[in-house]
Amino acid sequence: MKLRRKMIQGVPVLCWGEASKKVILAFHGDQSHKEDTVIQLLAEDATKKGYQVWSFDLPEHGERQGQPDTLNPQNVVADANKLFVELEQQAESISLFGCSIGAYFGMLACQNREIDQSFFLSPIVDMRELIENMLRWSQLTSEDLRREKRIETPIKTLEWDYYAYVVEHPIKWQVPTKILYGGKDNLTSRATIEAFSAADNRSLTLFEAGEHFFHTPEQLKVYQEWLDRNL
Repeated sequence: MKLRRKMIQGVPVLCWGEASKKVILAFHGDQSHKEDTVIQLLAEDATKKGYQVWSFDLPEHGERQGQPDTLNPQNVVADANKLFVELEQQAESISLFGCSIGAYFGMLACQNREIDQSFFLSPIVDMRELIENMLRWSQLTSEDLRREKRIETPIKTLEWDYYAYVVEHPIKWQVPTKILYGGKDNLTSRATIEAFSAADNRSLTLFEAGEHFFHTPEQLKVYQEWLDRNL
């Protein structure tokens, strides 16, 4: 598969496959990078079907570790806007892929753009709920976060500015979307994903043995089969 690396206004981008008028913009998950296994598998299937896949490193990830930009919604939206300047010059059809928090960031960045379809693996579809859950698991509240501004939890460091932005910028997603979700997901509840998937033009595939992080041979095989059916 042809791979082309480029830098778009300081954002490292990897283009998988030959140039195409059909492009999938891929958002990786937390603690991952633009060459993650699930993106490689996406690219292998998508390029056979005439797509080119663009993946990029989120702030604090991949080639951007050690740089001053932090991983927050504002910075990811700004990064996506930079990519779209060039992406829209090439593509006539743009689709979205998002894994975990990448799905949330993708929806946030693309909800007011012309996106044909989206594909989500273990998506975070309600970031406000997740942050509030993490606070509750630590016996804290959003008021504690407002007062302290920054709180360390066993899962993640939470910041008031991040939470406030999430609350002030709710997602309004109307793009046809296909979702693969593991029954053992510990970040997005079954009720939350089913409520999100109940909207028009959304389909949900449940893999009961799957976790939030699809990484075992069995989980990746299910993911590959799901990609082949849906791309």
